[in-house]
Amino acid sequence: MKIKRIALITPPYHAGVVESAGTWLNVGFVYIAGALRAAGYEVDYYDAMSLWHKWPDIQKRIEAFRPDMVATTAYTASIVEAVKLLRFAKSINPRIVTALGNVHAAFCYDEVLTHDHDAVDYIVRGEGEETLPMLCHCLNAGDDPKKVLGIAYWRDGGVVVTPKAPYIHDLDNLPTAWDLVEWPIYTYRAKKNARLAIVSSSRGCKSQCSFCSQQLFWAQSWRARSAENFVAELEMLHNVHGVQVAMLSDELPTFDRERWVRILDLMVEREVPVKLLMETRVDDILRDADIMDKYREGGVEHIYVGVEAGSQETLDLFKKDTEVAQSKQAIDLINGADIVSETSFVLGMPDDTPESIEQTIELAKHYNPDMAFFLAIAPWPYAELYPELEPYVATKDYRKYNLVEPVIKPKNMTMEELERQLGKASQKFFMHKFQNLDKLSPWKQEFMLSVLDLLINHSYLAGQMKAMLKEGKEMPAEVKALLKTVSQHKHVPHQTIAPIP
Repeated sequence: MKIKRIALITPPYHAGVVESAGTWLNVGFVYIAGALRAAGYEVDYYDAMSLWHKWPDIQKRIEAFRPDMVATTAYTASIVEAVKLLRFAKSINPRIVTALGNVHAAFCYDEVLTHDHDAVDYIVRGEGEETLPMLCHCLNAGDDPKKVLGIAYWRDGGVVVTPKAPYIHDLDNLPTAWDLVEWPIYTYRAKKNARLAIVSSSRGCKSQCSFCSQQLFWAQSWRARSAENFVAELEMLHNVHGVQVAMLSDELPTFDRERWVRILDLMVEREVPVKLLMETRVDDILRDADIMDKYREGGVEHIYVGVEAGSQETLDLFKKDTEVAQSKQAIDLINGADIVSETSFVLGMPDDTPESIEQTIELAKHYNPDMAFFLAIAPWPYAELYPELEPYVATKDYRKYNLVEPVIKPKNMTMEELERQLGKASQKFFMHKFQNLDKLSPWKQEFMLSVLDLLINHSYLAGQMKAMLKEGKEMPAEVKALLKTVSQHKHVPHQTIAPIP
């Protein structure tokens, strides 16, 4: 069977980590769909996750498109549903060729293929824009897939792995398929359901964080699009597709200061009306202390910096290459520019106790970000830190590796105690934040009230946030009023939104 039609389908996995804020499209599929289409294939971009589709819906879509290949994507928490999706596609049509990509499969291909080679035909181990079309061409020609760089597959009772494909360096000329995106579903709730895009201005990570996957996936390399190319895309997304807010998927968008400044200047010069949400490193914010006002003028409204730990010892273990005091300085700079500041703390390490978690909460209050989230360490099986954590791993159910459900059992806490402590940490932090709402600028006050509504009605923290009702005697009057209003709203599951693929 010749491969002509390819369905790119996200697995229908939901965890709740970022599901309160907005519906996030899969920007990787935008590029892969563009590359496949440019290579002559017909493509269906199908975000089953963000559509909250169930298996009967997915079956109807597959039967309607009649794909010759189904390709999906998986981070660790979604790998179970991704494999289930590919097996489901083969149950509809056994002749469908299946492919799996993204970070988990890139490193755990041996495990996946050993256990699930009946469902997964091919794994793409790196960037897919060149590898997936080459694989399709190879199969259509009846050639040996061993000639295709960057894949793994099962043959004759074992796993075949081809040499790694080189990284793509000319990012400006990669074809895209923005026209295939089902735009109405992608909204940013914290900004009155503004239309939301996920965009990529660079690829790679130069950090060495021992718990993370990105520095491994990108082999500590970094490449970027030109400022002109990237800003032109933002203009197009606004003018053609009505995008009002864009989140940068980059790990290090500000790595090259000269290029980043050029992006901000172009945003101002061209009056691009798209607001930017982004993540960057603490040390890059410190480096850019003199241009934080330019960040704000260039449309940056929300910055996440990864503080990750409350003690210098844990920061060093995580190889963050930052000091506790630097994190405070960076958040102060973001706040000083009247930009929403966000950070997270990774908890549930083997030595954590209720007392150490309480110290982290107090440190979070001292840092004073607008938002702080307290996440359970997820021991990615391919991360540098994994051998140290493995003796404490309480479950190998990857669906729980979602930063919400504890996976590590600390030495001096039960899993249930840890889960309660994580919930209490969020409750205590946001209680403190909303008691000091009047210290924020007017636009941040309005934003934070929207955040409170989202936390109470649409997030995994809903229970903890509603508990604030009973303890909110010192809350400002407007927060009390909002609490009463939002606590009466009923959660509607199909309106909840999906995590970033």
